[in-house]
Amino acid sequence: MTEISHPSVGDLTRLFAKIGLISFGGPAGQIALMHEEVVDKHRWVSDEEYLQALNLCHLLPGPEAQQLAAWIGWRLHGVWGGLIAGLLFVLPGAAVMLGLSALYVVSMQVGWLQGIFFGIKAAVLAIVAQALLRIAGKALNTPLKKALAVIAFAALFVFHVPFPALILAAAIAGAVLAKVAPAKLALKPAVAGAKDGSGKGWAAHVARTILIWGAIWAAPMLAIYLTLGDEHVLWKIGAFFSQLAVVTFGGAYAVLAYMAQEAVTGFGWLSAGEMADGLGLAETTPGPLILVTQFVGFLAGFRAPAPFEPWTAGILAAALTTWVTFAPCFLWIFALAPMMDRIRSINWLQGSLAAITAAVVGVIANLSLWFALHVLFRAVGQLDIGISWIWWPDAVSLDWRASAIAALAFLLLFRFKLGIIKLLVAAAAAGMAVSALPA
Repeated sequence: MTEISHPSVGDLTRLFAKIGLISFGGPAGQIALMHEEVVDKHRWVSDEEYLQALNLCHLLPGPEAQQLAAWIGWRLHGVWGGLIAGLLFVLPGAAVMLGLSALYVVSMQVGWLQGIFFGIKAAVLAIVAQALLRIAGKALNTPLKKALAVIAFAALFVFHVPFPALILAAAIAGAVLAKVAPAKLALKPAVAGAKDGSGKGWAAHVARTILIWGAIWAAPMLAIYLTLGDEHVLWKIGAFFSQLAVVTFGGAYAVLAYMAQEAVTGFGWLSAGEMADGLGLAETTPGPLILVTQFVGFLAGFRAPAPFEPWTAGILAAALTTWVTFAPCFLWIFALAPMMDRIRSINWLQGSLAAITAAVVGVIANLSLWFALHVLFRAVGQLDIGISWIWWPDAVSLDWRASAIAALAFLLLFRFKLGIIKLLVAAAAAGMAVSALPA
């Protein structure tokens, strides 16, 4: 058996500063990178513990890679270690995303920068399609899970069911199925002999952690309410992204459709094309993909700045978005990590997660189609189908330039296996080349 070593706080800080700067490639790449560094290279955590913690993070709302980083820090140096690792995993990417958001605003007056973002926006279609196929291949391993994905897609695209309601329905269905037909969800047997972890000590720990981190989570919202009121854009941003932090099961792509449609059609903070641009920018930064929320918050604050200057309001909104997105992640980890074995032994919870994961495939399919319609066509309206309505494009508004770049992106990604960063660079160059041509 390999001996496990214990790093100093300095060692932990240096490693996660490095990881925070190079953690490109989405959650799969980030989880693999941390495994290589923490388990294989430095041997700070055993492989078994690492996989158990990863399973716990999959059960929680929010970005699983960032939560896993916080768990590693907590495992090695308690709460302070969790803060060091979790924050360093996020802050470099957040700083880059803030800079890119500011550059994006500047680009609205610069032709060649507009061309770059035009190309990135078209390439995002291929990136989202790849995520859909990858997640579907892993998640839909039974006929029932495939049916749940189709139902979720129809619920969103045809009937416009609110995303939180869809997640709740999937969770309830999964809990019931775990009891009556676990094989239909391909559930593994509950962990035998898991530590109970219950009792007064457990309850007091959870209550204390929720109280402290709930206060930290809510602090900026209270300040905004007392100074600006609940009609100000900062309050609306904080409330909306706080809600997202509770329902973001299944990774960033799962919640992007709901976030995009609410931010675009509900609040009017940005356009569908700008939302696709933001996702493309988030793909180029280290750290969690959910940092795209910072881009949305920045534009929302910049465009409704009173009583601040636009740049000040944009920065405040971006910081608030990041705060309410990631503060809950520390709450979940610090409250539940000590009860890891007990959580893994709860069969109905495993069923809920399995059903949610299947539904997420339908959610991402809806996101893919919604992005495709709004990126490839200049005019998208609503088609009445009797029982409801669906998004429907004006065929004559097809943009051949966006279509050509999207086709090139699919070819480079699926046929030639080009990396995401290189793909976005190629798409940006193509966007600059064709953006001046008539659509």
